Amino acid sequence: MGLPVLDFSVYELGKGNVSVAKLEKLSKELRKAFTEVGFVYLKNTGINQEEVEKVMHVSKEFFCLPEDMKKPFSRGSFSCNEFHGWIAVENEILNPSRPGDLKEAYNITSLSADNNWPSEGVEDFRDVHVSFFLRCKDLSLRVLRLMALGLDLEPEVFLNTHKHIGSAVNATTLRSLYYPPVNSTCVKENQLRCGEHSDYGSITLLFQSPESGLQVLNRAGEYVSAPSIPGTVLINIADLMQRWTSDVYVSAAHRVLLPPAGDSSTRQSLAFFVHPDDEAMISCCDGSDKYPPINSFDYLLSRFNDTYGKKQALV
Repeated sequence: MGLPVLDFSVYELGKGNVSVAKLEKLSKELRKAFTEVGFVYLKNTGINQEEVEKVMHVSKEFFCLPEDMKKPFSRGSFSCNEFHGWIAVENEILNPSRPGDLKEAYNITSLSADNNWPSEGVEDFRDVHVSFFLRCKDLSLRVLRLMALGLDLEPEVFLNTHKHIGSAVNATTLRSLYYPPVNSTCVKENQLRCGEHSDYGSITLLFQSPESGLQVLNRAGEYVSAPSIPGTVLINIADLMQRWTSDVYVSAAHRVLLPPAGDSSTRQSLAFFVHPDDEAMISCCDGSDKYPPINSFDYLLSRFNDTYGKKQALV
């Protein structure tokens, strides 16, 4: 069974004064997807394919620069945010039982104009990424509102803890990912483009280039393909949200496979990882004590520690 596709046109970006009945219908459809699968494609969100391709084009210009031009922008080099910046190929191991992932990335975690943004060899890197970050922020807040409605909660319950997205006190990140060509005969044993993992925060918005590779673990314990569908955004539940909803909304593991032998194509994606504000205390929203309350930022650091070790979590 493939992943569900929902029409988001009644609540797409720019639309206001949506009837309660339409919002409730869409929220129930989202709840079904997030409880049964954990992933859903949304079409007609207001973010069009041209916007996505523009960000990918600018990102690829950066990723294709010589390494010595990218190193000054490495993650851990920015005083405003330790997570912001570039990550080289094999520097991340999202599944610690595998070798390093065959991808590189650029994290947009701080929108500070004081950052040293890439400019040489790339055009409008900062402006294009910041603009897209804000578009994703607006869409994610609409999704979070519907998720609350789907649980029969006050519509602001999740929004109240996501007030500072884009500021220094919120870890929400726009991550541009680039998967360079792979010679499948030269990779390390069990190496993938991206190892099996689940996301850490609230929800994730994902935009993909046409190349295949992404797979999602379904409730039957089988990996199923999650191909690119132009004009859609693939949204998934992350681990903190599963905890927050007492396991009602499901966070599913996913991975990116190597390309077939002889396929030298690159792959790109844009992931918008939504996190609650750093100081938010996350308690089970049904009032139960299934999970003890936890600080949002402490939870994020614990997940980085689990995946990378304490040294890697902060660099």
